[in-house]
Amino acid sequence: MLLSLVLHSYSMRYLLPGVVLLGSAPTYVLAWGAWRLLSALLPARVYQLVDDRLYCVYQSMVLFFFENYTGVQILLYGDLPKNKENIIYLSNHQSTVDWIVADILAIRQNALGHVRYVLKDGLKWLPLYGCYFSRHGGIYVKRSAKFNEKEMRSKLQSYVKAGTPMYLVIFPEGTRFNPGQTKLLSASQAFAAQQGLPVLKHVLTPRVKATHVAFDSLKSYLDAIYDITVVYEGKNANWQQQQKEPLTMTEFLCKECPKIHIHIDRIDKKDVPEEQAYMKRWLHERFEIKDKLLIEFYDSPDPARRNKFPGKSVHSKLSLKKTLPSVLLLGGLTAGLLMTEAGRKLYVNTWIYGTVLGCLWVAIKS
Repeated sequence: MLLSLVLHSYSMRYLLPGVVLLGSAPTYVLAWGAWRLLSALLPARVYQLVDDRLYCVYQSMVLFFFENYTGVQILLYGDLPKNKENIIYLSNHQSTVDWIVADILAIRQNALGHVRYVLKDGLKWLPLYGCYFSRHGGIYVKRSAKFNEKEMRSKLQSYVKAGTPMYLVIFPEGTRFNPGQTKLLSASQAFAAQQGLPVLKHVLTPRVKATHVAFDSLKSYLDAIYDITVVYEGKNANWQQQQKEPLTMTEFLCKECPKIHIHIDRIDKKDVPEEQAYMKRWLHERFEIKDKLLIEFYDSPDPARRNKFPGKSVHSKLSLKKTLPSVLLLGGLTAGLLMTEAGRKLYVNTWIYGTVLGCLWVAIKS
């Protein structure tokens, strides 16, 4: 019985965030859909301004649970500008929580509504979210030979023309690094060796296509590229040896990660090569730097230099004033919907028909 109680208490840690975040999705989609209809005859910039604000509200609620609720310490290394910029965000990819880390940095620059993702194509079928991410400015891409450069370039150039603020998140590895998937790591290292590139240990060989198309399409509009390196610190003293699989969102919400170490390197756009062949080499060099940072973090022979990045860290705490109002607003609106029969019917229909129509929309656009 005691064991059952412990397991039940553990599961409750992620049950509340899951219920609130997923439960408020129809409410958010209804609000966005109403604004989409009302703004149909207005300039695109006006629609984008309010859409970014709506997105900021929802993602602030997400950060309430992933930061305030979990109590995770955010340790920042390097230089994160205080003011918002138009940027491409390049990061190592090891966990589903990596998407949240982009939000963690963006909210500290008052740019949370401007976050847009380059996503793998399969995610477009997510109920409600799949369609909306695309409408907010996300770009779905297929890997390797199926990559549609023309489509991605066209969409990005339309954002430049519309003056859409851009905090474009790309994970150049294309998939999550998993130390337990030795075949994936071996294949990545073999590919690097075949290309005459240094072999990497704690990251996968980056793919250049999406990064090159993004930079080439946005270069006149960008201020900089943010090169981000992330480590999730475990609870136990020997967490590195025990962590055979990447951290999941569920584990994170269960407070299995007390600290996130985030190294930020701001690169001015004039220092980024424009030609794809040169950018491929430049991008790999950036991942070599990441790999060295991670080797130092995990494997430094000096114990005093382990479990941290070089340089001074800043413990950045997110104020409840930035997140709690969004929880109360979306939670209150959702509760209000569910209190009446008509509201419950609208809520359920939004889940059903919103998902169906969203999937139809992305299928047509594909």
